[in-house]
Amino acid sequence: MNTLADWKPRPRPARVTLTGAWCRLEPLDPAAHGDPLFAASMAPGAEPRFRYLFDTPQDRAGFEQWLRRMAASDDPLCFAVIDRASGRCEGRQCLMRVTPEHGVIEIGSILWGPAIARTRVATEALFMFARYVFEELGYRRFEWKCDARNEPSRRAAARFGFAYEGLFRQHMVVKGESRDTAWFSMVDRDWPALRANHEGWLAPSNFDEHGRQRRRLAEFAVDNRAME
Repeated sequence: MNTLADWKPRPRPARVTLTGAWCRLEPLDPAAHGDPLFAASMAPGAEPRFRYLFDTPQDRAGFEQWLRRMAASDDPLCFAVIDRASGRCEGRQCLMRVTPEHGVIEIGSILWGPAIARTRVATEALFMFARYVFEELGYRRFEWKCDARNEPSRRAAARFGFAYEGLFRQHMVVKGESRDTAWFSMVDRDWPALRANHEGWLAPSNFDEHGRQRRRLAEFAVDNRAME
């Protein structure tokens, strides 16, 4: 039996600002983030961008209603992703399905607009959530879930270091369709190695003068395993 003699429920995530080298996460604010987030969300390619999200592309008035509802919510608790180079909000992500009594929390409702998708800004946004969850809140488990058909999301989860745990068949009905859900997680004992991988990849020395990576994140994972 894996006894946790001193276990206590963990605090719920708060509306804090998290700042990194490349991005800043701010609690979602309709006044501060509404216009740039709308532009990033509805930029060309919006339909595939929203394909597996619970919300859908909409006009500015409809988006404002969504913004206000999400900004008032504690679960999901949504953050704006700010590109520090431009100072603009270029995406959003949420902490959700918060279970303090078990120390479990999920990242979800991710939309990284075209300016930051597949860049160090998006990777650092994920990294800062994980660091906050494990190191400041003391959670045991950080989850990533997606529609099983969403191959880009599955690849992203694996790249970031989430372990695939299985398929929940007919898990949800989303937008009138039956959804099988792929489950991924990282747990607290995984975090020290994953933190080292991400810090190595995010280091300024890993990028050339044009912002192109010199080494992939997976290469840092291989190197760190070889050193164990």
